[in-house]
Amino acid sequence: MALRLPHFIERAREDVRAAREHDPAVRSALEVVLCYPGIHAVWGHRLAHAMWKRSPRLRLPARFVSQAVRAVTGIEIHPGATIGRRFFIDHGMGVVIGETAEVGNDVLMFHGVTLGGVSMSPGKRHPTIGNDVQIGAGAKVLGPVVVEDGAKVGANAVLVKNLPQGHVAVGVPSRARDPRTDPELMMDPTIYI
Repeated sequence: MALRLPHFIERAREDVRAAREHDPAVRSALEVVLCYPGIHAVWGHRLAHAMWKRSPRLRLPARFVSQAVRAVTGIEIHPGATIGRRFFIDHGMGVVIGETAEVGNDVLMFHGVTLGGVSMSPGKRHPTIGNDVQIGAGAKVLGPVVVEDGAKVGANAVLVKNLPQGHVAVGVPSRARDPRTDPELMMDPTIYI
């Protein structure tokens, strides 16, 4: 699994487009490239992940790269985590993504999010996040749970159970609610169906 420059550049362009689509405060692509720590963290992760996958001998250097990126951005993504395309971390400070986490395509995540484990046992310990998922500021998604495509995790929710497709998780511990049938969520202007 080599990290090739043309491949990296293509993905980087996708990342910049995703940031521009998700953040109304973006003024230019150059601003995103120079000033968005979420983008820098994703790019650093791609390098660290390629090293992690290439050889067991490169795992320590991969961890070093991930920790250097953490020091600069405030975002910690373990090099073993699998991250999909067009993943955008808005603001980013305090985000932690564990080793066995899997994040799908077109995921929007805000600051203070943890994709963490609840077990010290080897194996799958971190969440699997589907495609087109939104995770609000301060949310904690813990354990080997699955957040299905199109679901949303509300700000400061603590999710410890699977979240069905198209549902919204709210509360501590969170519970799944269907925004198409829940009157309270139907009236919430921050939830788009």
